[in-house]
Amino acid sequence: MVLSRGWSLFLVGVGVWTWVIWPRFAVAIWQDPRSWASGTVADGAPTSFLWVHALLIAASLAIGTTAGVLGVRAWLAARRRQPS
Repeated sequence: MVLSRGWSLFLVGVGVWTWVIWPRFAVAIWQDPRSWASGTVADGAPTSFLWVHALLIAASLAIGTTAGVLGVRAWLAARRRQPS
C-alpha cells in the first residue's frame, strides 16, 4: 500500500496528538478520588474506575503510537519514491 505525504502527515499528527492528550488524562484519572477505594488520592486499593481507564489509556497510546510509526514509515517511503 502506498500512502500520500498528506496521509502520512495525518498519521504522524494522530500519533503526536495521542501522546499530548492521553498522558494528561492519565494524571486526571490518577488524581480522581473515584480511582481509590478510600476516596483519597493514592491511598487504598485502586478501583475498577482506575483500572478501566488505565486500560483505555494504554490501548489508546498503543494505537496512536502505531499510527505515528506507520506515518513516519510512509513519509520516508514517499521521500524515497520521489525522483531527485
